[in-house]
Amino acid sequence: MILLRGGTVVELEPAQVEIADLRIDPSLGRIVARGTLEPAADDEVIDLAGKLVMPGLVCGDHPLTRALHQLSTGPRPDDYLQAVEHRARFDAALDGESLEVAAAMAALDALCAGTTTLIGRHASPSAVEGSLGRIARALTTVGVRGALSYSVSDRYGPEVRERALAETVTFAKAARGRIRGRVGADASYALSSEALAGLARAVAETGAGLTLELAEDPVDARLSQERHGAAPVDRFLEAGLLTPKTLVAHAVHLSWPELSQVISTGAWIVHHARANMAWQVGYAPAGKFGARSLLGSSDPGADVFGEARIAALRATDAGQPIDILRALANGHRVASEIFDRPIGPLREGAAADLLVLDYRAPAPLTASSLAAHLVSALGARWVESVMVDGIWRLWRRTPLSVSAEALTRMSQELAPAVLARAAQR
Repeated sequence: MILLRGGTVVELEPAQVEIADLRIDPSLGRIVARGTLEPAADDEVIDLAGKLVMPGLVCGDHPLTRALHQLSTGPRPDDYLQAVEHRARFDAALDGESLEVAAAMAALDALCAGTTTLIGRHASPSAVEGSLGRIARALTTVGVRGALSYSVSDRYGPEVRERALAETVTFAKAARGRIRGRVGADASYALSSEALAGLARAVAETGAGLTLELAEDPVDARLSQERHGAAPVDRFLEAGLLTPKTLVAHAVHLSWPELSQVISTGAWIVHHARANMAWQVGYAPAGKFGARSLLGSSDPGADVFGEARIAALRATDAGQPIDILRALANGHRVASEIFDRPIGPLREGAAADLLVLDYRAPAPLTASSLAAHLVSALGARWVESVMVDGIWRLWRRTPLSVSAEALTRMSQELAPAVLARAAQR
């Protein structure tokens, strides 16, 4: 057993801050006791007096190969569609090895930022078969949880689409433990009626939830109407793809009636505040997303602390403030559904996914001030140690399961070839 003594334990919703001990059973990956605890004979006692203990964070949507993609050089695309085409060329340049290394880099950066669960997706049309297994191996090596999907699309033709659907189903049926499978979908305009039907079959066959892109830019609605004769929300509704297990990424350009339709299905909405700004697609009306919204990250590293700060500040600037503690706690709710165990509450019976932060609070930290600390001061730079499923994966800022230096060298060696292939396309 591991006994964490004297830490200031933080929970998000309802907000709570108190000094408490936690006993962890690594064999179960669970918290087995909380309170004022006396050491048992077999306890490994770790003194956390003066340290903050809080739940590991969840990234509700993350492009797992962005760590390599961000190294692309050349002129910035002029508009959203060009940017998407640029990303598609990069995805097509990936092979199995570069895909695995990129995913490992993403997982390690996320771990160091305090993100313990990645709900991630990718597309690698030149390396479809086995791609999700490679990503799973990368995340398992680093030690984070992962709910993984392939972004099914018609961008690369029907043959690649069908192979992607087959990869999705095979992986989702086999994934267990800290890795689970999901179904992934591109934007509506890049999905034929056959693709939507295939996605519906994959969801039914696997029982897995779906992650889809929706209304990141007005081009989604325009091209969906031109190519398929219907608006994106209508197409997804007709295909039965908007359900309480669906994660809707972006949702920037929806009319109020369309947003109401999405919310009424019980689907979760994943807000990408920094990506909205980076690609100048506008600002999602996160204040209108309702009770079932959470945070995603398109930046390398899945720094959910950073996303929370930008999301809260941007929403306040727009005059539509959001409950940032609920958005973070909703990530735990989604993860709990996916992994079939309580994730988030630092309570008896919950998964032992937690962070130790050497946070030097500039003012008293209380339940009522917790949100203010998250927005103004508390962030990834304070993360000292990270436990996932009862196992230390980061200890005093040193990864325990992978060599950061070796991984960086591999990435630097592989990146030029990937970028060269992308440029040739």
